[in-house]
Amino acid sequence: MSDKGKTTGSDKPKGKGRADTGLKVKVKTARGRTASSVRWLQRQLNDPYVVKARKEGWRSRAAFKLIEIDEKYHLLKPGNRVVDLGAAPGGWCQVAAKKTGSTPGNPLIVGIDYLEMDGVPGVALLQKDFLDEDAPAALMAALGGHAPDVVLSDMAAPTTGHHKTDHLRTTHLCEVAAAFAVDVLRPGGAFVAKVFRGGTENELLAMLKQNFAQVFHFKPPSSRQESVEMYVVARGFKGRQEAAEDGRP
Repeated sequence: MSDKGKTTGSDKPKGKGRADTGLKVKVKTARGRTASSVRWLQRQLNDPYVVKARKEGWRSRAAFKLIEIDEKYHLLKPGNRVVDLGAAPGGWCQVAAKKTGSTPGNPLIVGIDYLEMDGVPGVALLQKDFLDEDAPAALMAALGGHAPDVVLSDMAAPTTGHHKTDHLRTTHLCEVAAAFAVDVLRPGGAFVAKVFRGGTENELLAMLKQNFAQVFHFKPPSSRQESVEMYVVARGFKGRQEAAEDGRP
C-alpha cells in the first residue's frame, strides 16, 4: 500500500557519502537482474536524499517529503495525535514522533500498513490493511479513543504503468483516507494524502473544501522530478455537525 523507499535506518553509511564526492555509481547488469532493477538500484545509490536519510537515521527518503510538507504548512505540533496510513517502512512515523514529542511512555502516533515493519519508538504500529472493514476502529482503539489532530496518508496502489488506471486507484485510496479523516479528526485538524499528477478528482476536492478551511496541492522538493506524485494538504477541519450538536470534541 505504501510506495516509500526500502532504505532502512539500520543502513549505516560507510566512509564518505557518495553525495559528498559528486561521483556517480554505475551498476552492472548481472545474471537474474533485470534492466529495470539495475535502473532502480543505480538511482538509489546516486540519490542524495537516500544518502542523507541513511546519515540522519531516517528509514526512507520519504521522510524528507513530510518534513518539507510540515515546514511549509506547519501541521505537526508538540502533543498532537497523528494517524499514519500506509506507514511502512516508518519514515513518516519517525518524523511525526519527533515533531510531536511522542514517546514509548506516552505514544501519540499510530501507524498502519499491511507490510511488516520494525517498531518505531513512540509509535503504535498495526500490521493490517487499512481497507479492512475493522481497520478504522482498530486505529481509534490504538489512540485510546482520542481524536487525532492529523491524518497522514502516503498510500499508493501498486503501479500498472497505465497512467489513468494508476491515477484512479491511488485516488480511491485518497478518498477512503479522506473519509476516515472527516470521521475522526478534531476540529482544526489537518489531512495530508498522496495523489498523482492531475491532482484530486473534482468530487474529492469538493468534499475536502467543504470540510476544511484550506486545501492545497504541493509537490515537495524531495519528490523525484520524474515522479507523478504530489500531495493534497487540507488544514482547518471544520468539525462534524453531529459532534457539535452532542458537545463532543
